[in-house]
Amino acid sequence: MHFYQADPSLENYWRGVILFGNNVASYKFALAHALYDLHSQEKERITMDELAPPFSQHLCRHLEHAPKQITVRSSQFIDACSRFNRGEMSEDDLLNVTVKRGFANVIDAFHNVNRAEIDVRFFVDERKSHKGIRLTDAFFKLTETQQFQNLIHETDARWRLVERAWEMGVSSHLLAVEYDDTQQILFTRKNDRRVDITSCRNSLNGYQKGRCFYCFRPVSLASGDIDLTDVDHFIPWSARDYVANINGVWNLVLACQNCNRGKEGKFAHVPSQLLLERLHKRNEYFINSHLPLRETLIKQTGKSDIARRSFLNTAWQSARNNKLFHIWHPQACGDELF
Repeated sequence: MHFYQADPSLENYWRGVILFGNNVASYKFALAHALYDLHSQEKERITMDELAPPFSQHLCRHLEHAPKQITVRSSQFIDACSRFNRGEMSEDDLLNVTVKRGFANVIDAFHNVNRAEIDVRFFVDERKSHKGIRLTDAFFKLTETQQFQNLIHETDARWRLVERAWEMGVSSHLLAVEYDDTQQILFTRKNDRRVDITSCRNSLNGYQKGRCFYCFRPVSLASGDIDLTDVDHFIPWSARDYVANINGVWNLVLACQNCNRGKEGKFAHVPSQLLLERLHKRNEYFINSHLPLRETLIKQTGKSDIARRSFLNTAWQSARNNKLFHIWHPQACGDELF
């Protein structure tokens, strides 16, 4: 995928697993979170008995607010997690079921993206020889990267987006994700009732590879961090009278504070055509991902690449035709990654 080719870093291979892998169950997200939890132990080999507690805990936590965690009709493992949540099963019994049933497919499928295995392995399956997995140097190096804490937020955001689509029980093309500018969260609607999903920052960051959309400066998702990213309207909010659905996900990007509101920042300017092409590439990452952001972008901008380019060009030109909006382009602070 071009997502890796443009910047084949460990963070982006990991993001490929989380953002672009097929999801028939949420086990991949639970396994990722379990590995996040266990990394501080700095153990190379992890037995299934050691992996089972954090793995099952994360699934049980998500089951409390989203009962559908798998697309098949029944699962002995999910049933066990639900029984544990209701107080009908002991923790020891849950862990026994987890070891026997919970890892049946996820260990084998974790590194598969678009029906092929990625070039980097973060763990090796050693269930037959050592009753567990062996973490690789790639995983330990991943935990030392600047983006590691962002990956945790991104995984949970992706998980919430997927389970919300399953919970709604509707065809994926009917699920529309909207944006609340005040709270900076993504939400959808069910039976005319608003249903909040997750942080907009956490959902978008992985597709931008943890960088400012405009200058490629690294950004943070941690509240209170000096580098906390802003959510920005690519075509400025002040052009809303000239551009339809300006609050759509297609028009939302993450920007460093300097680009968004610094002395030489964008403010109410219209980004350059070069940046418009970058927006198209970023949106295509959504399209190459799976529901629901993929379906939201298609619904908002068009079913084909040509239609989506035309939509963006029309919106950009509509804002550009108004003489109040000047063209803006920042100085790069890093390599072009998308």
